[in-house]
Amino acid sequence: MSNLEDFTEFGGGSNDEDDESATPGGGPDGDRLESFDATPTGRDTGIGVLSAASGLRVSEDSEDTRIRAYVTVDGRSRVRIGSYLIAPYPDGERLFCRITGLEYSQEYRADDATEIHARRAMRSEGIDEQDFKLLATLEPVAVLYEDDSELRRRMTDRVPKPETVVSRAEQKAEIKTGLKIPADGVFLGRLAVGGEAVRTAAEPPTIDYRLNDDYDGGDPLVFRHTLIAGGTGSGKTHLAKNILRQYLAPERSYRVETGGNRSLRPAAVQFDPQDEYAQMHDDGEYGPDRAREFDREGVAHGGHEDTLAFVPKVGSASYAASHHDAEQVPFTIPFEMVHTNPWLIAGSGLNDNQYNALVNVLLRRFRRESGSGYDAFRSFLDDPALREELHESGAVHEATFDAVKRRVRGFGSVFDQDAPPITDRIAQFVRPGGLSVVPTYHIGRRRHAETVVLALASLLVDQKLSNDPDHERIKETPLIVGMDEAHNFLTDADSVQARRVIGKFTEAAKQGRKERLGLFLITQDPQDIADPVSKQINTTVVLNLGDEDAISAVNVPANLESKIPYMEKGQMVVHSPDNSEPVELIGLERCLTRHGRS
Repeated sequence: MSNLEDFTEFGGGSNDEDDESATPGGGPDGDRLESFDATPTGRDTGIGVLSAASGLRVSEDSEDTRIRAYVTVDGRSRVRIGSYLIAPYPDGERLFCRITGLEYSQEYRADDATEIHARRAMRSEGIDEQDFKLLATLEPVAVLYEDDSELRRRMTDRVPKPETVVSRAEQKAEIKTGLKIPADGVFLGRLAVGGEAVRTAAEPPTIDYRLNDDYDGGDPLVFRHTLIAGGTGSGKTHLAKNILRQYLAPERSYRVETGGNRSLRPAAVQFDPQDEYAQMHDDGEYGPDRAREFDREGVAHGGHEDTLAFVPKVGSASYAASHHDAEQVPFTIPFEMVHTNPWLIAGSGLNDNQYNALVNVLLRRFRRESGSGYDAFRSFLDDPALREELHESGAVHEATFDAVKRRVRGFGSVFDQDAPPITDRIAQFVRPGGLSVVPTYHIGRRRHAETVVLALASLLVDQKLSNDPDHERIKETPLIVGMDEAHNFLTDADSVQARRVIGKFTEAAKQGRKERLGLFLITQDPQDIADPVSKQINTTVVLNLGDEDAISAVNVPANLESKIPYMEKGQMVVHSPDNSEPVELIGLERCLTRHGRS
């Protein structure tokens, strides 16, 4: 019966006052039974109520949990897959949950009426949703409760009551607590569902997502490493700049163990194959209104004045930088660094036997007898008497000697160029609160660019992990090492060089928390990052990716993984188990510093 306003308690007898034969109300005493209005007065709240029609269950096994809500017609336009909802318990606790499924049920009651209903729908101007039930499947996320006036969360351990009113989560504190998002920390973006920012009644209306940066909440996540993965045009460099800008804010500092109980601002070193990060020296393109908005949200913005471009001198390659105003500091890689990292000149693929000959025989003898410098080492290998002596003594077979000699050639443009060695510029290179950008776009040969990046990265890592460092500045300063196109340097491979690099960075990742060293990796091919390194990464930020192998490699929950190929520029998924539940975010439309060549 569609109209219940005059329905009576016992099935509603005749209501015709002119029918004298009818007993009023149908009662034996002729007394008229009171009718009641089944449409309650007042204003509807929420979007619907919990349904127990097919069971209402909370279980330790998520597969056995069943919570569904009937969504009223008026509330249907406001629900989406992924929307966050609140269902209260009678004692004031609240179930925080998200929509995982939406389903219309009981379309037509009789099969033989399907054709009639279908044709009627085709000829009508719209659909009357009252003919259907919309049921939302809910996934419980947490139970929210008050503890000494502080909102807290715990695992779901209670089943809500049937017909509990379900409302959209619209309080910022409820949503942040339900998703375990820290109230303070490093700003990444704004919470979103389906590409649209979640909005509340607060000011500002959006919900800021932040990474824990406080020792009271555990180790700052910057030292537990970050990976940003996204395809071409997804906005990963834009996002990486915005995140780095937060770490360079004046108020950001971290405790260090040396020199007593003190805190230092972090230094950042960013390896830059596309020559984009030195632009962080300069202001972004946004007006005063947007700047005030950033200030209200506690988002650091504007150019970072303490930005230097450390330009490697490689052969005759010249560096032109009209797109940024950062000071340029030239440097060269001294060949002396090869003695501590001999794999730097093994990039052409020495096997283990050849590598041992290089390290344990040739470099040792060269250092003992012939001095230093790449040109001197090449002349050392050109000596036929040395080749014959080593072969006859059995120290190095002549074929092995020739292979080493061939493969270590070709680095004359990299080492000992006409510029100060980087080891003499450490105080400039690693500065608390400073950003040092190393562009390699101007270097013509990829092998030369890789050697520069790996030489500097190894210098930083070695000094951080050393118990007897040559450069105390590196050891004592909190350090963020950023590496764009990280898949080119940290990939699994069978070569000696690759194994040494992966081993070094795996150890660095493991010791990051203790040594105040954070890896900040950016890549479009996350599947190529070696497993020993990727397993140490705590925070993964994923923008649009189209490759199935790449999507599988980032290891995010299935419900968010399915969204990744459809994300627009700036949309992202964040998986940081020690920070929050996995969530969808939308980044800032504007870059907080200069971005782009125009």
